[in-house]
Amino acid sequence: MVNELELAHNPAQCSARLRNVGDALYVIGGKWKLRIIIALAEGHCRFNELQRALEGISAKVLSNELKDLEINGFVKRVVNTGIPVVVTYELTDYTESLKEVLQALGNWGEQHREKLRSESRQAS
Repeated sequence: MVNELELAHNPAQCSARLRNVGDALYVIGGKWKLRIIIALAEGHCRFNELQRALEGISAKVLSNELKDLEINGFVKRVVNTGIPVVVTYELTDYTESLKEVLQALGNWGEQHREKLRSESRQAS
């Protein structure tokens, strides 16, 4: 089995991988986008609920990130026109395409955190 990182030896494949990763990071990169998706998956659906769940995010940044996620097909904004008007956010079916990415990132984050703890204990 060829290690995917070894594909960098082929310039065309390297360029394609760089372009693909760049495209992915453009859409879901940054500090907040994946966190917003996870918070929505956990049931936080109103703006203020999301802001409380995502400690440290400003209202302006949350609003911009939600718009970006909506443009890219991950989030749907739903306006219920009753009294009072209630705006909620929902994940789209397309968000399911990130399931393996989120699982892999979560697993890697846990492994990395444990690695740092282990190295810290060994250094002490």
